[in-house]
Amino acid sequence: MAQVREGFQSRLGFVLAAAGAAVGLGNIWGFPTQAANHGGGAFLLVYFIVIFLLALPALYTELYLGHQAQANPVKALKQAWQEKQPKIGASAGYIGLAGAIVMLSFYSIVAGWMLAHSLEPLARLTGWDAASQFLSGDSTLRNFIFTPLMLLLTAAIILQGVKSGIEAWSRRLMPLLLLLLIALIAYMGTLEGAAAGFKAYLVPDFSKIGDPELIIAAMGQAFFSLSLGVGCMMIYGSYLKPNENLPKLTFSVAMLDTGVAFLAGLLIIPALFIAQNNGVEVFQNGKLVGEGRLIFAILPELFATMGEIGLFVGLTFFVLMSIASLTSTISSTEIPVSFLVENHGFKRSQATWVVTLILFVCSGTIIMNFDWLFGLVIQVFTQYQLPLMGLFYFITVGWVWRRGNQLALECSGKMYWFAQYVRFVCPVLMTAVFANVAFFK
Repeated sequence: MAQVREGFQSRLGFVLAAAGAAVGLGNIWGFPTQAANHGGGAFLLVYFIVIFLLALPALYTELYLGHQAQANPVKALKQAWQEKQPKIGASAGYIGLAGAIVMLSFYSIVAGWMLAHSLEPLARLTGWDAASQFLSGDSTLRNFIFTPLMLLLTAAIILQGVKSGIEAWSRRLMPLLLLLLIALIAYMGTLEGAAAGFKAYLVPDFSKIGDPELIIAAMGQAFFSLSLGVGCMMIYGSYLKPNENLPKLTFSVAMLDTGVAFLAGLLIIPALFIAQNNGVEVFQNGKLVGEGRLIFAILPELFATMGEIGLFVGLTFFVLMSIASLTSTISSTEIPVSFLVENHGFKRSQATWVVTLILFVCSGTIIMNFDWLFGLVIQVFTQYQLPLMGLFYFITVGWVWRRGNQLALECSGKMYWFAQYVRFVCPVLMTAVFANVAFFK
């Protein structure tokens, strides 16, 4: 007997879940770093423009593929390629599936770091110095404790299904994330040095706006920060009711995601100037000190200069980062789970535990070979898979699906120009992003 396919019960639930999938470390960690290294306000302005030129169409394209098929990415892409080469579509779906597992393998490790760092202030508050050092240190044992913890947290939500798990928890976690973010911004704004940070972030230097490196960096960040190219949005799109207003929902998701990225910059960049004001080394030769050091060295150093209040600020910040990590791991885990349920007849509980076990093995392999494998996996995933899959989606919708007429029929009348834009302009922009991140980064 076929299992009844679940779906989102409300538009708000979908928007919060899809934005939660997009709102991850790429927004709260990656975006401020890119902004700090590419002219602050100038980067922010170009980023907003690029969201409309590339990221919104890419988000719509991925959601559209899932929404039309009402199926997981393997089935959805096979269906879109049915008239030409269904095996090519299915193969791309399998590549996306493998990519989701690869992404989760390293992302769960990083998410575990966030979880450990969120507990570290509690250890210090209770005077448990040995635990504090362990939680803030870097060890294989710590990775093997906190990576499985993050995998189990994710599994606990996925086990409850789309309505009671993904949607219900997105409704709880996303407002909490926004509340913590705004509270931290309000507090940081009271500290010495924050005003210079706000100015650097919000006042663009128009002489930098035409910098090709800045433009390409903004294009790449806009694409990556929306979690495009791995199938998260395709699976969430498939859980929408067939008669939903997809363009409107796409816009809502993109604006919420972009809003969180903007707020993250409003927190992190002033925090950097506050840290600099407190004697912490933040910039070298005009560039922000290493990205990993930003989260795990510079900001903890800043919190340490704040005295006792710094413990609570650090706790709040890393809880925020843990929530951002969790909302992303939920969406990516749903891709292989839905595949096993729909293509191989697994029960949701069986599929969840099989996927969790596979992820534990993959994460464990990376942990045991961390020095050479961790960076390599991230590089292959971000520089090759994500942009190439995004390009494949544009080609599928713009050229292959009913010879490119599927979207054109949907967008007849006033929106006909959008179908042509997806068909001709977006693949060129996406190719530029791929060429930059793959060959010139």
